[in-house]
Amino acid sequence: MNFLNSRGAVVKLRPIAEVTTEWVSPLAAFEDTLVHEQEITALINNLKKIAVEDNDFASSNMLDWFIDEQVEEEQNARDIIDALEKISDSKYGLYMYDKELAARAYTLAAPLATAAN
Repeated sequence: MNFLNSRGAVVKLRPIAEVTTEWVSPLAAFEDTLVHEQEITALINNLKKIAVEDNDFASSNMLDWFIDEQVEEEQNARDIIDALEKISDSKYGLYMYDKELAARAYTLAAPLATAAN
């Protein structure tokens, strides 16, 4: 939104469709997560294609960050799926993996996220 606002565009927020909130297992949740991340990647790739076709270099450059971020997000989901498949039904294994995930450092999710409106 900040990028669009900085370019003079009008942002219209629409309702978000209801999403799944319950899964049969943590593994199922992250398998759904990977599918979702792949859908987001396809949407961003389409925006990049449009920006390139329109010679919109500013948007094309901005989208590079999101493309790189999606590569990371898909890999994170794959790594978690791999770990959960190895853990299987071990409650202790799941407990220890949860502690490992909780120790990860948060990185600001988007450029311009703190830009003044």
